[in-house]
Amino acid sequence: MLTKRKKANALKETQLHDKDTGSAAAQAAILTRRIEEVTNHLKTHKKDNSSRRGLIQLVADRRSHLKYLEKNQPEVHKKVTKKLGLRA
Repeated sequence: MLTKRKKANALKETQLHDKDTGSAAAQAAILTRRIEEVTNHLKTHKKDNSSRRGLIQLVADRRSHLKYLEKNQPEVHKKVTKKLGLRA
């Protein structure tokens, strides 16, 4: 589970302003941290298919946010993918 501290750290990297929690960049950062946590969980619990399904949904959601950024704000998309360690 994503703690408040981890979520705040993920938001600090990509926030557009101090109270930004809903922009596509901020949401992609939060989703990336959640994906990392679920991936680590699945490394130890290989047969947890409900978590695997949730992981697939998280990845699809993050992909949607990044696709929106790529289309509407390409410079922000480059920054976000670089900061999150995703390939562009």
